[in-house]
Amino acid sequence: MIKLTNQQVFIKDGKEILADYPKSAKAGTMAYKILTAHNHSEDVSNLKLKFDSLASHDITYVGVIQTAKASGLTAFPVPYILTNCHNSLCAVGGTINEDDHQFGLSAAIKYGGDYVPAHLAVIHQYMREAWAGCGKMILGTDSHTRYGPMGTMGIGEGGGELVKQLLGRTYDIQYPEIIAVKLENTPPKGVGPQDVALALIKAVFANGFVKNKVLEFIGAGITQLSMDYRIGIDVMTTEAACLSSVWMTDAKTQEYLLRHGRLSDYCELKPDEVAQYDGLIEIDLSKIKPMIAMPFHPSNAFSIEEFKANMHDIIGQIEKESAQMIAGSDQCAAPYTLRHNIVDGQFHADQAIIAGCAGGTYENIAVCREILGDAPLTNHALALSIYPASQPVFLGLNENGITDHLMRMGAIMRTAFCGPCFGAGDVPANRSISIRHTTRNFPSREGARPADDQMAYVALMDARSIAATVKNGGVLTAATDIDYDEVIPGYTYHPEIYSARVYHGYKKAQPAAELKLGPNIKAWPDMEAMKDNMLIKVCSVIRDEVTTTDELIPSGEASSYRSNPIKLAEFTLSRKDPEYRARTRAIYEVAQNAAHNCKVGETISIPAKSEDAAASVRGVEVNPCTTTIGSVIVSNKPGDGSAREQAASCQRVLGGVANIAVTYATKRYRNNLINWGIVPFTISSSDILNIHVDDYIYIEGLIESIKNQKNEIMAKHISGGTIAEITLQLESLQDEEREILLQGCLINYYREN
Repeated sequence: MIKLTNQQVFIKDGKEILADYPKSAKAGTMAYKILTAHNHSEDVSNLKLKFDSLASHDITYVGVIQTAKASGLTAFPVPYILTNCHNSLCAVGGTINEDDHQFGLSAAIKYGGDYVPAHLAVIHQYMREAWAGCGKMILGTDSHTRYGPMGTMGIGEGGGELVKQLLGRTYDIQYPEIIAVKLENTPPKGVGPQDVALALIKAVFANGFVKNKVLEFIGAGITQLSMDYRIGIDVMTTEAACLSSVWMTDAKTQEYLLRHGRLSDYCELKPDEVAQYDGLIEIDLSKIKPMIAMPFHPSNAFSIEEFKANMHDIIGQIEKESAQMIAGSDQCAAPYTLRHNIVDGQFHADQAIIAGCAGGTYENIAVCREILGDAPLTNHALALSIYPASQPVFLGLNENGITDHLMRMGAIMRTAFCGPCFGAGDVPANRSISIRHTTRNFPSREGARPADDQMAYVALMDARSIAATVKNGGVLTAATDIDYDEVIPGYTYHPEIYSARVYHGYKKAQPAAELKLGPNIKAWPDMEAMKDNMLIKVCSVIRDEVTTTDELIPSGEASSYRSNPIKLAEFTLSRKDPEYRARTRAIYEVAQNAAHNCKVGETISIPAKSEDAAASVRGVEVNPCTTTIGSVIVSNKPGDGSAREQAASCQRVLGGVANIAVTYATKRYRNNLINWGIVPFTISSSDILNIHVDDYIYIEGLIESIKNQKNEIMAKHISGGTIAEITLQLESLQDEEREILLQGCLINYYREN
């Protein structure tokens, strides 16, 4: 079904794998051509990229614009599209969500951007319909910034990287490895794009096969797939932890762009006659089966057939993970289980949702009508909610009679909204499981709060098998077990929907226009530059194999406070480690007092005048005038998931100045840490086991080490009254990244430069 080759390969005509080739063909890939066309350095091994356009949504663009404004922004130098699809239905905080939307429109007017009002489209569908084109690059503040089937390399990053683009700077990376994804044959009827994506993610996530690499889709199998099908696979590549993706283009790509009024954005993209890749993934589409990804990650995937045969064992593993999540709650009784969803040997779902950039495409929804047929839904405990990804898609469904048919059968049609993907809509009931064609099923991402004795679950499936399950009264059913017609009518794209509502302001900046600042929109607090030495208190230790950004800063109701750094910071680790905030607040207060009262040459013992582990720092005296004092989070592999920089900025607001990890799950999270002045240390997997909450780590001469590009930094680990030497690593810092860390954050860096 899926075969991995972890070595250099040469592929001829996008099809034939060569045993050997006499010369380099690195420049033969599509990715090479796109990357080098956007590169502004003379060294292709160290890229300095500028993008064709930028995109953000309403839980990221306020922070991006405020940061850029504080750094000297006068006008957007490239098209910057501000969409509104995340906070559009949040009911938390009174007026603050619509206040953010008004800020976005005023910023588009003042600085010359494009503004897409709420409910009109989810961010990625709008970018597909209006901006993505062959050979382009798009940078977005959302991790699912993927437009490969349109021939566009999309990259999802934290807001700091967009700020750099807005200020005329570059996105600096080492030239990435390029992995060929060779598709062959045709998927069986009943197998959808989510099935292919989940099978791919299962094969490559845990082993890190594509981490921070570019996926280049080639092979004859591409021609068998519609554009919506390709899009559905492509958007999920984010969950494989890759950097970006790009696909061969063909007549279907051309027709897609023509339908959307952008034929000029089409050109044929394909590898050279021979292209050199750093690895190969071969997927036989004909052997893919309907899949289900059980909690708590898209890679925890099984064929539906396999899951049914091993339900109790798989659920048992979920029970163990659930128990770990709720262990810290005094209210929790027995670990929550899904065994009650097994009735007469069949697994039953409690909720069904098709939504967002992955599920809400025209084809996914249209095929549901064919599968559901003419039989009304009969299970009153099971709701089917469908969110078309844009108003043009919604209208296309209407004109073909698909929407009214689904509604008559009992489906609930909703607005273009990303909420079901991140816990701001359709939060399932306690102890229930929702089957969803969305992007993620991370712990608590659906909106439950384990600390409040709540546990709910999401299983990812393709829209086809979701419809088959709903048709079968909620009994888990693969779409391959349903007889239906998959002939899907095309639809007419109506650009007037956007013409009537989207504000197009690029190259029309109005500098005299006022920004509309609601009471919740606050500036970032001042952040001090790095000092010679660093003393950090361990305020949280997370032993999980992987820590997601949703655990670092929860989504859902927290999203409404994205424009208020102080309030948002109160949500940091609130579900994963509720005591973290009190611990980091205590050391932050000590640090502030010491900084305000320090005298040259005078040393203090930390924590000064405190009973909190005073003995643990015996023997280490520090001068707060020359020592950065703050908190650190220790974890194995943090940063999987969302690109939003708040997972880092909130740590900084609470006094976090470093992270220690065995490795970082994604490049974008590590970038976010650096842009917010948090030092991304790594440590060996054996040494990290010796670090505990309330320990201290003291590093002398940190500024000198960073300036001299030292990869290994010696530190003192203070634990339980004992002091031991440990080695921290600080790897692969670019010149600008070192300067950002030394200045204390990206805002300070631009203010000084």
